[in-house]
Amino acid sequence: MHSEKVVIVTGGTSGIGRAAALRFARQGNKVLVTGRRPGPVEEIIREHENIAGLVADVASAEDAKRTIAVAVDRWGRIDSLINNAGAGAILPLADTTIDRIADILSVNVLGPGLLAAAALPHLKAVGGTIVNVSSTFGHKPAAGLSYYAASKAALEHLTRCWALELAPLGVRVNAVAAGPTESGALTGMMGLSPEQAAAIKEQECARIPLGRRGVPGDVAEWIVLLCGPASTWVTGQVVAIDGGLGLA
Repeated sequence: MHSEKVVIVTGGTSGIGRAAALRFARQGNKVLVTGRRPGPVEEIIREHENIAGLVADVASAEDAKRTIAVAVDRWGRIDSLINNAGAGAILPLADTTIDRIADILSVNVLGPGLLAAAALPHLKAVGGTIVNVSSTFGHKPAAGLSYYAASKAALEHLTRCWALELAPLGVRVNAVAAGPTESGALTGMMGLSPEQAAAIKEQECARIPLGRRGVPGDVAEWIVLLCGPASTWVTGQVVAIDGGLGLA
């Protein structure tokens, strides 16, 4: 990206979001990172002078409007929205409750839509970009992940529909579908014990054709690329960055 672009990264305090925020900032862009916990938000602000932070919940309509307003008030424009914040759970069908389903869908489907709608006038003004962060399981079925996977499938189809709808406005919309990536999500978002997480990591490495789990930078590099000048003729695409897991 050219310098002095303004980028919003949701869920930007760890993993892929953090790596993307730092890449954008180091290229000279102004970056607003959102997260739900004040401590990690304060930490990422200290990482680079071009990063500002905001405690916000992407599933809140008020927070979505506030996030956009903070970026515009501070820098006067928005060039890219990175819908990275995610929720998930290993949730067998027999264990589903309405609250657990709603938690996943509100963050992974409703949240990106609220933010995209609020950001749209500003993205339209500059010919901006949206990048949604999906998962291999948005298009590859997995037992025990049905609602997480379905939410990511929805996000991938939102990507394609928004790309068609917003192309006449000069706004591009793409997604990255990340494979298993070292981010702490298994013990954090997915709620596994360290022992369970280690066992799953071992299974994943055995199934991934390239033989390893991803690191956040593997995916962040593509998020930045999809917002940059090399991708000006790319829209509506879901780029799988997963070591080949989607093929396996």
